[in-house]
Amino acid sequence: MSNSHGYYLEDLSIGMSDSIEKTITATDVATFADLCGDHNPIHLDEEYAKTTTFGKRIVHGMFSAALISAVAGTKLPGAGGVYLSQTLKFRKPIFIDDTVITSLTITDINERRGRVTMDAKVTVNDTVVVSGEAVYMVDKRP
Repeated sequence: MSNSHGYYLEDLSIGMSDSIEKTITATDVATFADLCGDHNPIHLDEEYAKTTTFGKRIVHGMFSAALISAVAGTKLPGAGGVYLSQTLKFRKPIFIDDTVITSLTITDINERRGRVTMDAKVTVNDTVVVSGEAVYMVDKRP
C-alpha cells in the first residue's frame, strides 16, 4: 500500500483486517459535540449523567462510527476507498477515558462492482461495545 493510495481491489482478500486504538478523552467528546452539534448532557454534563442509567458520561455513539471511518480511510482499504454504507449496533456504552480498539475485517469482495464488505467492531477491554457491517467502493488497479 502506498501513501498516496490505499489498497486496490486486487490487493484485498477475505479475512484481511486492520485496527486503530484510541483512548477517548473528555476533550475529544467536547470537540465531537461541537463538530456535530449534539450537545446532549449525557455526553457533556457529569452531574446530569449521574442521574441516568449509566451513572456517568457516555461517549456519543456516532463517535465510534467516526473511528470506523478512520480505520477505513487510513488503513483498510485506505486512501481512495469510498464509504457507501454502515450498520451499527450499540451493545454497551463507551465511557470517557475508555481505550477502544476499532477494527475492520473483510468478509466479502464483489470484484464486478468494486465493493468490499467488512465486519466492523469496537471493543473495550475485549468486550464488543459496537458492531456492524461497512461497505466500501474500492478502485481497481489502473
